[in-house]
This record gives sequence, C-alpha cells and structure tokens, in this order.
Amino acid sequence: MRLTCPARLCLVLCCAIFSGLGLSTTRAADRQADIIIYGGTAGGVSAAIQASRMGKSVLLIEPGRHVGGLTSGGLGATDIGNKGAIGGISREFYRRLGKHYADDSAWNRQSRADYQKNQRPAAEPEMWTFEPHVAEQIFRQMLADSKVTVLYEQRLRLKTGAPRAGNRITEIVLEDGSRYRGQMFIDASYEGDLLAAAGVSYTVGRESNSQYAETLNGVQTAQATKHQFLKPVDPYVRPGEPASGLLPGIHAGPPGDEGAGDRRVQAYNFRMCLTDAPENRIPFPKPAGYDPQRYELLLRYIQAGVFDTFCSNLPMPNRKSDCNNCGAFSTDNIGANYDYPEGDYATRERIFRDHVVYQQGLMWFLANDERVPAEIRQTIGRWGLCRDEFAESAGWPHQLYIREARRMVGQHVMTQHHCQGRDVVDEPVGLAAYTMDSHNVQRYVYQGRAINEGDVQVGGFPPYPISYRALIPRDGECENLLVPVCLSASHIAYGSIRMEPVFMVLGQSVATAAALAIDAQVAVQKVDYAQLKARLLADQQVLAWTVPSSRGRDVRQLPGLVRDDTSAQYTGDWTQSDSIAGFVGVGYRHDGNDGKGQKSARFEFTLSQPGRYRVRVAYTPADNRAERVPVTIKTAAGEKLVQVNQRQKPTAEGFQDLGEFEFPKTAVVIISNAGTNGYVVVDAVQLLPMD
Repeated sequence: MRLTCPARLCLVLCCAIFSGLGLSTTRAADRQADIIIYGGTAGGVSAAIQASRMGKSVLLIEPGRHVGGLTSGGLGATDIGNKGAIGGISREFYRRLGKHYADDSAWNRQSRADYQKNQRPAAEPEMWTFEPHVAEQIFRQMLADSKVTVLYEQRLRLKTGAPRAGNRITEIVLEDGSRYRGQMFIDASYEGDLLAAAGVSYTVGRESNSQYAETLNGVQTAQATKHQFLKPVDPYVRPGEPASGLLPGIHAGPPGDEGAGDRRVQAYNFRMCLTDAPENRIPFPKPAGYDPQRYELLLRYIQAGVFDTFCSNLPMPNRKSDCNNCGAFSTDNIGANYDYPEGDYATRERIFRDHVVYQQGLMWFLANDERVPAEIRQTIGRWGLCRDEFAESAGWPHQLYIREARRMVGQHVMTQHHCQGRDVVDEPVGLAAYTMDSHNVQRYVYQGRAINEGDVQVGGFPPYPISYRALIPRDGECENLLVPVCLSASHIAYGSIRMEPVFMVLGQSVATAAALAIDAQVAVQKVDYAQLKARLLADQQVLAWTVPSSRGRDVRQLPGLVRDDTSAQYTGDWTQSDSIAGFVGVGYRHDGNDGKGQKSARFEFTLSQPGRYRVRVAYTPADNRAERVPVTIKTAAGEKLVQVNQRQKPTAEGFQDLGEFEFPKTAVVIISNAGTNGYVVVDAVQLLPMD
C-alpha cells in the first residue's frame, strides 16, 4: 500500500529532529562561558537558569531543536511521588504552569472547571498536568528571563568532545568542530555523552544484586508480575512449532540467572500527546516500514481475551492526553534499545527510527487492522495525534523516552538501601520520592509461552535525600564536571530517582555547586557543603523530609512563601520542642530564656520577583513567652524593627501579621532574643505577595 504524505513526513521529520540536522537557530556570541551545560533537558534548563541567577555566564548546548527534554516532549502527567519533595526552580516551573492555566484564555477546547474538577485542589498554585507546547514556552521564557545563551542543533563530538588538562575539562568540542571553553561543565543529557568523553567512570545496564547487597537489581523473573501476560500466548511464528522461529520482539535463550547483572536496558517509548477533539485530531499514520508481524503476539493476546495496551491514557488540558506504556504488549519497544546508550549517532538514529515505526505501527494496527475486534478499533480510532502539538513532525513527539542510559559511577552510589531508608546520605542536595520503578527489559520464552522480564515496582517509603557526592566524579577522575541526570545510582535506585521534577532539582543544585566552586577556585569535590546547603535552602530547595505530626501544620499546605524553623540560620544555642501544639512542621525552637542578646534566627528568601509582600511570623503562645520579641525586617527601604508579644495568640491563622513591606529580590527576617523577658520562640516566617 502506498503511504500517505503525512505518514512519510512524520517519519522523516522525527528522524531529522533526532539527527540535529539543519542550521542552529541560536549561536553563541563568543566561545567561552563560566559554566557550559550540555543537554537542554529539564535538568539542563534548570541548571542554566540557576547558573545565570548566581551571576555566572552560561552556555546551554542542545543537540536538538527543543528545550525541556521529556517534560516538553510528551510527558505531561508529571511523575511526582510526593509534591512536598519538590522545591526551587522545579516548583517555580510548575507554578508558572499553574499561572498559565489560571487564565481563561488558555482553555480553547474545554472549560477549566470541567478539566480541573477531578485534577487538583482548587487552591493549589501549581499545575502538574499540562500540554507539551505550553511546557516548552515556559522553559524558553524562563531561559530568556535569565538571559541564558542557548545553542541549538549542536552535538558533542563523541569520545573526543571533552579534551582535558590534567583532571580538568578545558573545552567542549562539537561535531562541527566548534570549541567552547569553560571553567565548569555540566552533563545534563539523558545519554551521559559528556561524562563518557571526559573519561569518567560509568556503567550501563543492571548490576547484580550482590554488587550492592540489593534484592531488586539484576534479572528479576520472580518480580515479573506487572505488565505481564495474564494469559498464555504462543511465541512461535507457527503456533506450537518452535522450529518455525520466534515472533518479532522475543529473544531466544533464557533470561539469565535470578539477580544476575547484565547489559540490558529498560524499554523506551514515546509519550504520545493524543486528543479526541475531532477538529484537532490527526489519524494515526501508517509508517513506512510497517510490518503487521510485529503485532502478531499482541493479536494473539487479544484473541485470548485480554486487551490492556491502552490502559494508561491520562487526561491533559484541552481534551488531550498523555499516553504511556501499559500492559503486557504496549508502546514500550522491549529489547530494542540495548545498543542505544553507548551507540554512535548513526546507531541511535536507527534505534530512534525503529521506535517511531514500531509505535506508530502499533497505533495504526489497533485502529485499522480488521483482525482487531471492532470495539477496540473504535476505542483507539476515537483518538489521534494533535495538530497543535509537535507541528514540525505532524503531531509526533520529538523526544524519545530514554528511561535509562549511562549512569556515572561517582563518589557515592545511590542504591536500594537509600530508597528504603536503610542508608541515609549526609550531604543532601535534593529529594527523590518515586517508587523504585523499572520497565520491562526483555521478552523471552518459558514453557512455550511469551514472558516479559524486568518490570519492578516497589514503593512504600517516604521521600529520601540524594547525595551531592552522587552528582560528581570520583576523586582524581575529573574536577570540573557535574552530572544531574546520568547520576551515580544503581539501576533500581535510578528507577526511583529518574523523574523529571527531580532532574530539575538536581540541575539547580549542581549549578549552585559549580558557581561556588568557581568562586572558591576549587574542584567540585572540594565545594564547602555547608555553604552549598545554605544557598540551596535560601533558594527554597527541599533537602530533608519531615512529616508533620497531628499536632502541627504542614508547611507545604500554607499559602505564599513559608520558611520553617528548620530552614533558618542560627546564632547561639536554641532548643527544639513540640510541647505546645499548633506549630508549623514538626516543632519549633526556643532560646531557653537565657543568653539574652546572644541568640538570633535568620530567615532568608530569594524572590523570583521584587515587590510588596506581607510579612508574618508564627509562634505558639504561652504565659512564659517574651512580651517584646524584636523582629528585624530588611526591606528595599532599609531595616524595619517590629516587636511581637508572644504571650498573645497570633492574629492570622497561627501567624502574627507584621505589616506590608517592599523587597528587592532578597527578603531577610531576623528574630532575636535581645532585651526580652521570657522564652523566645522561633517557628516559621511567611511572605504573602501583595502585587
């Protein structure tokens, strides 16, 4: 059958997008920057914004035509784990999405009320589900606001793209021969190409369970219960005849020993943005190279009475959806990506092309093949690609979901033990909060039936900290490279960490460390962690997980900008307590009614916009509290001193209102015990924007 032009166009453009062909739309004005970031993923964007905000010149180099990676490439249903673990620029991005969708003009195919009634609390300022083009618009605006130079369609020269002098990368060399010198380098790519070119240790695939004393790594046949065939399906070309060969997508031979390591990689797919709005819908194209035999196993599974291929199609704004893999045979192209992580560009383009053909073919098969039951064809055919998304590739996503590629082996390796709380790091730079999650890795034959292997989904643990040392190379390997995406983690731990909001958190954290390393003229391994922590907290990163008791209030549920007592900087010795209920978080601190004039607590806020804010302080009142607690507020007009009577009940929802003040981009509130006549309590400070 002759293919239609849209189908041909879609495939050609998708491959062109991957290849990075064509002229750059943005060129660097010069050939050097303080910090050079390779990879315009969400983590790379976050790193670039933070580097600029810290006063460093920054160059963001993106091999393709887009920024945002998978966040703007189809994954509109954010994998979160726990929203409270997300801070800094990452949360700022989701709040900007919330602001966008708070405007009625953003809703052109359904009403905001109709969509939001089952999606999020009405008072939540963030938006966690969104259209891909909106995400990229916001990323581009944030980069423009920070005056970040972005170099598009420029790929690293593999293997030789990171020349060094001793243990330092001196410059980045691109495929066209152009060179850019920097002091610090950040590899924010999904593939880890820069770290590999720099000679930094890395691994690919699954470690054995024995390597880190884990239980969920390596080959996992016993765990293979999710996204598994629920009924027996014959794997042979001619049913019941092994000599006829195996159907496509099934490999010969055993899966490997239970818990043994291998070089296999969990499956990739595209996160399709679909719509059921007729005026915006593009029917699923039949791709060049379509082979119905690739879906024979699925057809037999359907004929056995099971259809679970389309069970993850999550609603997005404006009658769109984020469609992900679901079930035993779905959009994951299992076993087709093993050569991708370390492949050259031609190898990766071949794999990318194969994934396009496989997934487009899958959707066309389900919507059109007359052997598929009419009910299924009608269900799938009601959906299609979006005319107003990924327009340059006829609605098909530009970003392949590279769930895992290289992983650095750095100063510290995050493992299953960190996820489950048995090991706790001492230099946290962000939190992970998602289930340990690996998609299927292989499909094989067992007792005459097709079996999937590799899918692991184990949760039940709270958010946990990620070590700074997992983001930097080992001592002696490279002293000016940081890696927020292909970080140092075992396969199963990476499955928990590898979420887009976390990549943004880690991107901000490594950019902060890079800037501090430049200022101190030290290697990334020698960055002063106390200084790094202070800056991260000032920039509203979340570094520790504290669960409020029933006697306290959840800081994450409070409006405005709130800093708990755990985020303050103290002089003198303060005592922790939770004796009197009503505090914010897990407790508060008091001065012990001694050391008067020697103790203070400093709360610092970095504001995305200067302006007028209402300042409030929280405390738990009692008769033994101080009556005149001095609170110094550093404003745009200078310092203002306010006195608070902590014996009286706060007037505004547990907070005492101190008034409205104009602030530049930094707001500082200092609570002191100087001249007081009772216990001084430090609990929380709240800023409410008035503009």
